[in-house]
Amino acid sequence: MLIELPLDSKDPENAKLVAMESAAVWGLITFDEGEVKKIDFYDTREEIDDFVDYAIVAKQGEPIWPMVEENIFVLVAREGADLDEVMEGFKFKELHEASY
Repeated sequence: MLIELPLDSKDPENAKLVAMESAAVWGLITFDEGEVKKIDFYDTREEIDDFVDYAIVAKQGEPIWPMVEENIFVLVAREGADLDEVMEGFKFKELHEASY
């Protein structure tokens, strides 16, 4: 499964979830069997041409319509959370569905 999210850096150890308009990069996480298998980074969301299953954004009210139109299920995590925190929340179903 593929998960996209806006991040503040390409450093997987220190990257934090940020608001979409503040994203330095977009991370594309390959998540399988309950763990992160791979993380690819893109300068813009539009560069991601794979079929994405989920998007995780930093707050309610983000401009998620393009994702919704692409049939991507959008979840919300805490802004400033690191990748481990975000993926742990995803794995244990602790993230909330985004509203639009």
